[in-house]
Amino acid sequence: QVQLVESGGGLVQAGGSLRLSCAASGARTSAMAWFRQAPGKEREIVAAISWGSFNIYYKESVKGRFTISRDNAKNTVYLQMNSLAPEDTAVYHCAAAGRPGPPRAGVHDYDYWGQGTQVTVSS
Repeated sequence: QVQLVESGGGLVQAGGSLRLSCAASGARTSAMAWFRQAPGKEREIVAAISWGSFNIYYKESVKGRFTISRDNAKNTVYLQMNSLAPEDTAVYHCAAAGRPGPPRAGVHDYDYWGQGTQVTVSS
């Protein structure tokens, strides 16, 4: 069993930055990811990272702006978000896979989810 606790969301102006954190407790995590869901849209992958940080995936629209990282000693994954735009507004969810394996981009590839944190980018 894995519990995920998120923090760092909030309201920011376009062009600003936020850093999301997701602290995991319980069992050791494998791949972890950030997803987001905007109003009227399906939940979509933002970024994913393997346990050893050797394999990383980004949604095309966030490449160069967002950075996913993790600190396994703290059992925490981060999402640094720079150059935020209104289209980044969404509820951001942290997710963790329950079994070893490469990071994947599908919602159903993950077994544990955080409660979600709201990110709102104003224009």
